Amino acid sequence: MGKIGITELVLILTIALVIFGPSKLPAIGKSIGLAIGEFKNSANKISEDIMTSTDDEKKDEKKSE
Repeated sequence: MGKIGITELVLILTIALVIFGPSKLPAIGKSIGLAIGEFKNSANKISEDIMTSTDDEKKDEKKSE
């Protein structure tokens, strides 16, 4: 159920073209791409912060032993 086939993708793009028009689609695509990029960067930063704090906790445990 989570997969989108070629037919569904073409249908979605056709509806978007009718609703927004050909002049707005590139701007919408660009803003969606930027939003996805920012989300990925934030997710990666959070992951790095978690890994760093986990590593710091492990080092503190070794020092206290």
